Amino acid sequence: MKCYHGTPIGGPRDAPARFIQGRDVLIPYARPDDLPVALEVARSIITDCSSYPIWQKGQGEVDYDGYVEWLLTFYRHPCFDWAIIPDIIDGTEEQNYRWVRDWLRWGHRIKGVPVWHMHESLEYLEWLVSHFEIVALGSSGQWATPGTPAWWARMGQAMDVICDKHGRPRCKLHGLRMLDMQIFTRLPLSSGDSTNAAVNGGSVKRFGMYPPPTAAQRAIVIASRIEAHSSAPTWERQMSQQALIA
Repeated sequence: MKCYHGTPIGGPRDAPARFIQGRDVLIPYARPDDLPVALEVARSIITDCSSYPIWQKGQGEVDYDGYVEWLLTFYRHPCFDWAIIPDIIDGTEEQNYRWVRDWLRWGHRIKGVPVWHMHESLEYLEWLVSHFEIVALGSSGQWATPGTPAWWARMGQAMDVICDKHGRPRCKLHGLRMLDMQIFTRLPLSSGDSTNAAVNGGSVKRFGMYPPPTAAQRAIVIASRIEAHSSAPTWERQMSQQALIA
């Protein structure tokens, strides 16, 4: 499983290079601070259109055209994996479907990955799984918080659509905001992302008596702990039931 760590990485300007070296990272369109470093030292990168901060703030619009123009400047770099197709987290299924179809009609060579938002229909999820090599799973609506009992129940419905009778996904899956070991070790994800390391590297309390002295070092420790675990090889309904009980 690939763990794409969200950027930018704070601290002294040499901190991003130390953190990103040899890692898989996510570069957001709204904060591309670490893109030059990532293109030099990252193992691989993906991008998103920064719809999440827009959703958090409840204001602004995704700059679809600007995002595409930005991607065109570096998408042929060897470490570029793919781009999240622009989405509206709290948008309707029709709105997000239109942007996915626009991307397909556009027909450019930039590899795009669509998002299925958990408030969208299972029929739309089936369509995405049937048309794309990779589908990203995004928490939204009443299932906006990953890991809750309700979230696991909805995820179970999604996995029943995505997976065959043996629990094997019919396409590769990417978990948005899912680099929680209690989550990705129970799901057959090919990759996932989060800003856990970048955000929580600034927290000393979570390290107990012996915290690494700098935020950059703490971020590296967090990322290393995440990377030490693997996703589940297949989907097991029992795992969802155990999550609901826990």
